[in-house]
Amino acid sequence: MFEGDLATLSTPDLLESAAEHHAEENRSAARLIEHAQIFADRHHPSACSPRPGRRSWEGRERSVVLGGDGCPEIAEFAPAEFGVMLGISPRVAADYLGQALALRHRFPFTWARVQAGEATPWRARLLTTTCIKLSEEAARYVDQRVAPILDTITPYRLDKIIKAAKFHADPEGARAEAEEKARERGVFVAHSDEHGSKTIYARAASGAVIRFDATIASIADALKILGDTRDLNTRRADALGIIADPAYTAELLLQARELPANTPTASPADTEPPTAPSAGDLLTDPVEPAWDDEADRDAPHPSDTDLHDPLDTPLTAPLDPAWPEPHVPTEPGEPLDPDARRALHTRLAEIKHKAHTNPTTRAGADRPGRRLRPGKTEIYVHLTDHTLATGDGVLRAETLGPLLASQLTELVGHGPYVVKPVIDLNEAISVDAYEIPDRIRERVKLVHPVELFPYGSRETHRTMDIDHIQPYDPLGPPGQTNTQNLAPLGRFTHRVKTHARGWNVHRLNYKTLEWTTPHGFTFQVTPTGTHRVPPPGRTPDPP
Repeated sequence: MFEGDLATLSTPDLLESAAEHHAEENRSAARLIEHAQIFADRHHPSACSPRPGRRSWEGRERSVVLGGDGCPEIAEFAPAEFGVMLGISPRVAADYLGQALALRHRFPFTWARVQAGEATPWRARLLTTTCIKLSEEAARYVDQRVAPILDTITPYRLDKIIKAAKFHADPEGARAEAEEKARERGVFVAHSDEHGSKTIYARAASGAVIRFDATIASIADALKILGDTRDLNTRRADALGIIADPAYTAELLLQARELPANTPTASPADTEPPTAPSAGDLLTDPVEPAWDDEADRDAPHPSDTDLHDPLDTPLTAPLDPAWPEPHVPTEPGEPLDPDARRALHTRLAEIKHKAHTNPTTRAGADRPGRRLRPGKTEIYVHLTDHTLATGDGVLRAETLGPLLASQLTELVGHGPYVVKPVIDLNEAISVDAYEIPDRIRERVKLVHPVELFPYGSRETHRTMDIDHIQPYDPLGPPGQTNTQNLAPLGRFTHRVKTHARGWNVHRLNYKTLEWTTPHGFTFQVTPTGTHRVPPPGRTPDPP
């Protein structure tokens, strides 16, 4: 490792030195775990005098098992001294000792990769914490499934893979845990702040939240059609007050839907706003800031941050953020002037009055048989033929991750639904145009559930950018817009590929993209994660 003046290094050598120091940090962390294991061995009850018992008596020391089923007992008070030497609390020290023991006794494959420098120690510790309730046998199953990919994907994706492996290893435990979590659901309202705003936090079934969000979005869109020029998030907040009145909500949505046909001379406030700029317009703006409202939608989730986790930081943070990240994209807006505000309030008051005096959502003389239908949502579910035939097993619902088959009913709900035909993703289709039709966009999204940038973590969604890997040539051959020449990218990573100097990407095969950084470092993105390609002359790492 280079220990001199870093300012004298070239940029490639500086980056290589940073990688070497990071590897050295991991080696030190692995050695610290070994210290913890030997320390725990020396504080096994059989080695202590007097020997701790299995039950506490008058506050005396007892034997405890840290790390889960299969780990040896340890004297209860031992972590306190270990923690003092490391400058951490006894509780954090006990957790750390438990993680160290679990790696050796419950996750031997992962521990072997940590010792070999092929897995980051804090990720391995996180794995043991996530699986602490599993039996020793179930933990070994998860260990075999997860150990090979522990360091090739981001924590956000790793969490979902661990979750699926836990479901496979212990389905009964997964059902019990799901029932326990269901009992924690609720809607919680905080006290008003000094500005008169309240915060509401809801934990409910995924299907219920999705349908609620769809209704909120519909009301926000209706307010915009009726002349509300404020930004999207502000209109969504106002929608909470509207949705509390079902009759008002129905009348508002119906009038907004019929407004263009019923208003021959609409005022400027009632006209449909200009369309948002396309992805191409945003990507070619030379003065676009590095992070803007649109890009923030694809900003890294707290769970995507791939940093060393210090001992005194709870390891549950990457998996259970204190507050969920809002995934609501915003849009430019402007405050309403007093006249526009009064006009809008008058309009809304008239709609609310009509909703309760002459409801139009029921059959009547003016609209016989008209009823407002709820908005539609789409859910993509990936499952095996065995799960489809038996109704039992693990499936993957896009944007939600692994689910038990029994949870699908709750997700879909009891309303009417349509099951669409299965899409054959092996079929390559193309068009002779730059624009990407929905049928191709849908296939690309289904084939690649995560963006194809190195260590990309953003799951593909309906509005994610789809990029031509080989740039589209208007004078080139037909069929350039095809499922094999397209890749999903987040807005920020798309801009990096398009505008940052020195980035190159090409497809090695149908499932692999190879990226080269400005200073010549190469990475391959495959369905199993991101893998660095060693420079010429260096022996590649074993698979």
